[in-house]
Amino acid sequence: MPMIGSLAFTAPLLLTALIALPILWWLLRAVPPAPIRRRFPGVALLLGLKDDESQTDKTPWWLLLLRMLAVAAAIVGFAGPVLNPQQDRGDSDAPLLVVMDSSWASARDWSARLDRARLALQEAGRAGRTVALVQLTDLPPGDLALQSANSWIARVAGLEPSPFVPDFTAAANWAEGLGPGLEVLWFSDGLAHPGRDDLFDALEAVGPVTVFQGARDVLALSPPRYADGVIHAPLTRQGGTGPRDVTVAAHGLDPVGIPRELSRASATFAAGATRAEAEFDLPPELRNRITRFEIVGERSAGAVALADDGLQRREVALIDAGGEDEGQALLSPLHYLRQALAPTADLMEGTLADMLLASPDAIILADVATISAEVEERLIDWVENGGLLLRFAGPRLAASDLARDSAGPLMPVRLRAGGRTVGGAMSWGEPKALRPFAESSPFFGLAIPEDVRVSSQVMAQPDPTLSERTIASLSDGTPLVTRAPLGQGSVVLFHVTANAEWSSLPLSGLFVQMLERLAVSTRPATPDAAELAGTTWVPEEVLDGFGVLREAGTRPGVAGADLAEAPLSADLLPGLYSDGERRVARNVISEDMTLTAANWPARIPVEGMTAIAPTDLMAAFLTGALILLLVDAIVALWLAGRLSGLSRGAAIVLACVLLAPEAQAQDPAGDDELALLATSEVTLAYVLTGDAQLDEVSRAGLMGLSTVLWNRTSVEPAAPMGVDLESDELTFFPMLYWPVTVDQPIPSPQAYRRLNDYLRGGGMIVFDTRDAHIGAFGSGTPEGRHLRALAAPLDIPPLEPIPEDHVLTRTFYLLQAFPGRHVSPDVWVEAAPPDAEQIEGMPFRNLNDGVTPVLIGGNDWAAAWAVTEMGRPMFPVGRGMTGDRQREIAYRFGVNLVMHVLSGNYKSDQVHVPALLDRLGQ
Repeated sequence: MPMIGSLAFTAPLLLTALIALPILWWLLRAVPPAPIRRRFPGVALLLGLKDDESQTDKTPWWLLLLRMLAVAAAIVGFAGPVLNPQQDRGDSDAPLLVVMDSSWASARDWSARLDRARLALQEAGRAGRTVALVQLTDLPPGDLALQSANSWIARVAGLEPSPFVPDFTAAANWAEGLGPGLEVLWFSDGLAHPGRDDLFDALEAVGPVTVFQGARDVLALSPPRYADGVIHAPLTRQGGTGPRDVTVAAHGLDPVGIPRELSRASATFAAGATRAEAEFDLPPELRNRITRFEIVGERSAGAVALADDGLQRREVALIDAGGEDEGQALLSPLHYLRQALAPTADLMEGTLADMLLASPDAIILADVATISAEVEERLIDWVENGGLLLRFAGPRLAASDLARDSAGPLMPVRLRAGGRTVGGAMSWGEPKALRPFAESSPFFGLAIPEDVRVSSQVMAQPDPTLSERTIASLSDGTPLVTRAPLGQGSVVLFHVTANAEWSSLPLSGLFVQMLERLAVSTRPATPDAAELAGTTWVPEEVLDGFGVLREAGTRPGVAGADLAEAPLSADLLPGLYSDGERRVARNVISEDMTLTAANWPARIPVEGMTAIAPTDLMAAFLTGALILLLVDAIVALWLAGRLSGLSRGAAIVLACVLLAPEAQAQDPAGDDELALLATSEVTLAYVLTGDAQLDEVSRAGLMGLSTVLWNRTSVEPAAPMGVDLESDELTFFPMLYWPVTVDQPIPSPQAYRRLNDYLRGGGMIVFDTRDAHIGAFGSGTPEGRHLRALAAPLDIPPLEPIPEDHVLTRTFYLLQAFPGRHVSPDVWVEAAPPDAEQIEGMPFRNLNDGVTPVLIGGNDWAAAWAVTEMGRPMFPVGRGMTGDRQREIAYRFGVNLVMHVLSGNYKSDQVHVPALLDRLGQ
């Protein structure tokens, strides 16, 4: 693509046509042969005369220049000018392969990636190269399909990132099957992934590779965890080395069930640090409502962490064998349990039978030895369905025969008779300390305080499975805590009391931590593959690449082992999965994931996403050429003297456009401008009542009537005007439409003088009470009574209901009714003179020759005439076809009314036809 600076042309050969411009200049300047000159004496009589219309003998130079510019602009436009075109890459004939990671990390600047890919495709299209675009998260089956660039450009806008990382091993195997001779543009997410190097080697064997990746930091959110009463939301980043503050928002459902942002917390990345943590210290009832955490301002699936049952506050039932003695709270078996669990769990107390009805998450039995057979059976079902039963030993349990011969379903191990006491007056040895917890124990990693000692305990019978069921033991190897599974739940036994009677364990912070590890106060974290083996989990909601949570729809279930360990893919999307009772969240980022920048060889060009988009100037040049040719045509007509009437017509049109739509008689432009505007064309007017809504109906009604007059008659009215009776001149208007309202103020005496002068000068006032009643004097409606007060000072002649032979019935249309929105027949006009007689052979009487000065009715004519700005009726009239006919008759009455005002009783002059014929001797 040849370039001149930052301007290039797709068809540069067309520019050779510019050479023809001088020839065109010479042709345009050519004139006809000069006439032969002959002297004629009579020409002397014409000396001194000036021709009003003259014609030049040659084209002016500036007009020639205008035409040359128009032709040059057309030539340059057809040559395909492009501003800031992209440089061609590699061999201009080689097919182009665009590879996009399309992972969750690409979502942060996805629109910029699409724009950059679109530019590359447009460049290939201008060069005539075939193109293939591949998303590594959705590898195409079969051979690579090379298509035209335009076909791919149309599909770019529909591409979206995926909420997982591509399988680069599978992508490398796919790339190895490509033939050589391609140019590769790789849009990378900027992160190092396993198998990326193998894919790079395979693509480099295909052809030259150019890498594009964004410059923004990659931020991700690890799954939240609950510890020590606080929710911890870990963050990780890649790409930034300086300090940075990040805000994390917690979202959930409010009490009404509406999704809302429940809380926010800040995290700070120190300089050079790649990890930070946001902490949420929330009340339990608010913590239980959280459904997800997300980084504010980030749009990617990695910036969202879904919350599952692991953060919800548990309901724990506390049950002991007997009541508490007043004043001995510290000796109660439940006292230390209350202190340890109250901050993090909802505690319930009562009988075991009642607690089973409440279906808590965990039940704690403090020294309870005897359970009825019916309640025991219910308790076993509850544990098998996923409940946690936590038992503490005590004197009652030690003295009973429970679990002597067999452990039974509600005890993890068999027990010896009696108990063991160490460190007492009747015992040998010292109180025992705790042995460090084994790696297989849920308590592994907890620090054991040095002052924790055990003085008494119930002993477990030796058994081949005892070591497997022991999760905590004393320094001499004696089991301290044992656990056994039961169905989907488990049974745990502390071989000491829940109070400080047998040990100092309940007095230490270790006691709270051990309960926390047993998931008494919070639900267990995401189970591992072993726990989920053999189960199937159904997706409820899944994340898309932008981190938006959507309904899973009909997606199939996922095996439990795959949910725990399988990598995310199109078949295993991040989201919330359920097995009916439990909900497990599968997030994009795992707890131990580290974001590492991709490392590219030094020989590979790596570019950013920003680029100056090329601008196609063809349309601009061709539009400019068209404008210049239109100007040339207008100038040529002007030079030929054919625009003599244009200025006047343009001025009138401009005045109508600027003044007519918003014109009102009270416009402060001045009386002279008002007089010019009102008298240049027929202008209908309405009286301003002070009610803005009613005034708008009057304006719209007269506008609709004016439109009908334009379309059906020779009358071409201007836009209607509103007049203020107190200040505006009325003589400019042939007719005033005056709607009557109950609260309309009475005009001043000066206004009545102006109104009477207007009536004497031939004007007409149309009073409309809009009450569908007799709108004349004596009316029983409020509007009619107010009309009497308004019309009393006016010089109005006697009135009568409009007769059948009145000229208003035939001025333009033949009418027998005068409806508006209402159909009252009572319309009052000036009464006929007493001597009016029927003329023989004529259908009407010899009435007065003037225009009735007043017309009074109540049919709400303006509402029937009113139209919107789009020309549609503003108000309904009647129903169906009957209403349409009523509106049409209302329009015809309006036309007759205006024609009567403008032409008087010319139709009544037919009564003089016999006398005229007699005078003419006919």
